[in-house]
Amino acid sequence: MSSEASPAQSSNSKPFSPVEAISMGFKFFKENLVTFIKLGAVLLVINVISGMFTGEDNTSGLAVLMSIVSAIVSILVQIGMTKILLDLHDGKAVNFHHLYSLYPMLLRYLGASILYGLMVAVGIIFLVIPGIYLAIKYQFYGILIVDKNLDIMASLKKSGEMTKGNMMNLFVLGLLLIVINFVGAMLLGLGLLITIPTSMMAMIYVYRKLS
Repeated sequence: MSSEASPAQSSNSKPFSPVEAISMGFKFFKENLVTFIKLGAVLLVINVISGMFTGEDNTSGLAVLMSIVSAIVSILVQIGMTKILLDLHDGKAVNFHHLYSLYPMLLRYLGASILYGLMVAVGIIFLVIPGIYLAIKYQFYGILIVDKNLDIMASLKKSGEMTKGNMMNLFVLGLLLIVINFVGAMLLGLGLLITIPTSMMAMIYVYRKLS
């Protein structure tokens, strides 16, 4: 009988340390500090421009339209950021045009996000714990869409395979990231300039380790 494990089993047999993940996230942040400063500046400009087009009156047709456009831009930036962070982790050259050039993934990413949100919301309604479980199990759907160009259902299924056997470590990692970002926010918000990039890179590190 063959002793080789299936691809899913192989990924599940690679546990990770939550502390190590955060340490690696901080390491990637330090090594790419200039890039993160540039990214922060670009995102700030995008947010300022977006805020200029979304006024306080959200009842008019134009305001609603601009809110929709702002939401679309936000999703595109999120997709682009995921690609940029993956490239940083993999030691590839960073292309800032990813912040707007990956629009073909928009509908899939949006659809998967809605489905993910609905599953988690329903789980939260049913005694909270099922919602937390589903949130952890399928959390890598967005990265998989960007990295592997998967469709909605395939990204959720693959995320479920990747996280199998690592749920507790992922839960602990999530708690630790909440704590360090809370501490960052308490430091006049300035600590978030470090903790948020560290958290994002920690999750990319875990994604690569499990995939």
